[in-house]
Amino acid sequence: MPLALLALAIGAFGIGTTEFVIMGLLPQVAGDYGVSIPTAGYLVTGYALGVMFGAPLMTVLGTKVSRKRMLMALMGLFIVGNLLSALAPAFAVMLIGRIVASLAHGAFFGIGSVVAAELVAPDKKAGAISMMFTGLTVANVVGVPLGTLVGQSVGWRVTFAIVAALGVVGLAGIARLVPDMPKPEGVRLRHELAAFKNVQVLLAMAMTVLGFGGVFAAITYIAPMMTHVTGFADGSVTWLLVLFGLGMVGGNLLGGKFADRALMPMLYVSLGALAVVLALFTLTAHDKLLSAVTIALIGALGFATVPPLQKRVLDQAHGAPTLASAVNIGAFNLGNALSAWLGGLVIAAGFGYTAPNWVGAALAAGALLLAFLSAALERRAGVPSTVVTGAAPAEQRTAVHH
Repeated sequence: MPLALLALAIGAFGIGTTEFVIMGLLPQVAGDYGVSIPTAGYLVTGYALGVMFGAPLMTVLGTKVSRKRMLMALMGLFIVGNLLSALAPAFAVMLIGRIVASLAHGAFFGIGSVVAAELVAPDKKAGAISMMFTGLTVANVVGVPLGTLVGQSVGWRVTFAIVAALGVVGLAGIARLVPDMPKPEGVRLRHELAAFKNVQVLLAMAMTVLGFGGVFAAITYIAPMMTHVTGFADGSVTWLLVLFGLGMVGGNLLGGKFADRALMPMLYVSLGALAVVLALFTLTAHDKLLSAVTIALIGALGFATVPPLQKRVLDQAHGAPTLASAVNIGAFNLGNALSAWLGGLVIAAGFGYTAPNWVGAALAAGALLLAFLSAALERRAGVPSTVVTGAAPAEQRTAVHH
């Protein structure tokens, strides 16, 4: 694998750390600014919304810029946002900093996926994408726990300053290691938008929303579930999340490896197994050992879907994949928000802390049905999966060179 993938993975590590570390630092942030925990929660919500809207916005703004320069600009935005958060004199300023940092998230992973895929041979594309996303998964194993520990020990502002420094390392790595890869000639914004006329692109994004939403339906409420149902102490939640992160790392790498061999079968297996494991979590949550194993499996199966789903979007939007790839990253966050909301509804309705697992199982099963539908439509159409209907001639030429 090219060293350029390491630079992309470092950037992904910083982004993954800043996205999730705030969840463990909310009490400290709320206390320093004199706001309630629910109000401090806007730092999480604001970031998620920034990713959803920032992904297409920043990608459109970067249509006239080479992909390398755009990645560098996005890392610069990420650095500014985290420095603003670290130095914010008021809560509103920190919220602005979080939103600024979030604007880089979706476009970075979207454009980074395209760059990663172009750095390797056609049969290595999903593996290359998974290598970049490894930075995000490792962030949940190393970056988030360490960032939380630093924030609780010497102050949360130090955590965000360190994250900004990671952004500087990522920026330097991209500048040095990523080759200059200008946008293919003849590809315009209208060509990027044309990809959304392809029903296969839309189906892949819907699979992303439902499949990854299934994961976060359970994980969003993992703390009350493990403490109130399983009987773990509050301090045990941290290492349980580390198990989840380790599962993410392994699943991401396996998903990338096998998606290059058989993409759709990989989706069938991972989504089907995810639905079953989430349903079983309602039972295993009552046992400490079984619940720990289940949490690791959810992380593994959930992230095993990421490389194949991202590659599926790239394949179906071939020739003009940048915007579709970035929007698919926003789809992951939409799934997170949707599943967290639905999980909260069933808990509020009195079904208990394990009820979100059923929600997650239903969402994953829905994604599996969409995968079968997508494959059936593709067989019926009888056209290569890498061709976008109505694509411009320049896009067709680009597809050949890829």
